[in-house]
Amino acid sequence: MSNTPMAANPLTRAVLEIDEYVSGLGWDQPARLFALVDTARLRAEQPSLADRLGLGEEAESSGLTPIEQDEVPTGKPLDEFLATIAWPDAVVGCALAVERLMLPPSAEAQVPKGLSEAALTKWVADHPDRQEVRMTVAVLRDGTRESAVRLREKDSPTEVLTGSDLVPGLAEALAATFEE
Repeated sequence: MSNTPMAANPLTRAVLEIDEYVSGLGWDQPARLFALVDTARLRAEQPSLADRLGLGEEAESSGLTPIEQDEVPTGKPLDEFLATIAWPDAVVGCALAVERLMLPPSAEAQVPKGLSEAALTKWVADHPDRQEVRMTVAVLRDGTRESAVRLREKDSPTEVLTGSDLVPGLAEALAATFEE
């Protein structure tokens, strides 16, 4: 994508590309799952698909190409859905973009005890300090991870935070999709 900043490694570039794509769709989107494939291998083994994806010969040869998968089911918990995924060998990694509500650490002491999951979700949604965030998390088969986090109130490509350990639980769940 043209506005994706150049990053140090292919996984970071892929995460930022996915973040930019999902950002272009607006907020209040369902979770989106992506397979990550080696761009050079895709061009060599499936040139017609590479052409449809706009991967010309000038594109870098060490990159990763995100390919959006079918819809993530909304009626099933995300961790249960991820536990059903198995990737073919051509997929070198995967990524998930998901929106969530987040509270600052200072709000932890205010959480009422004994709430059901539904009641806790409502409590967080009604909290005045809640932040809406979009998290894009990617993992490779070799265990490499990268994440991008975007706050709704600072919805700008220059305000996206990246790092390998920003969303460790989601990264673990994605890495588990590659375990046999």
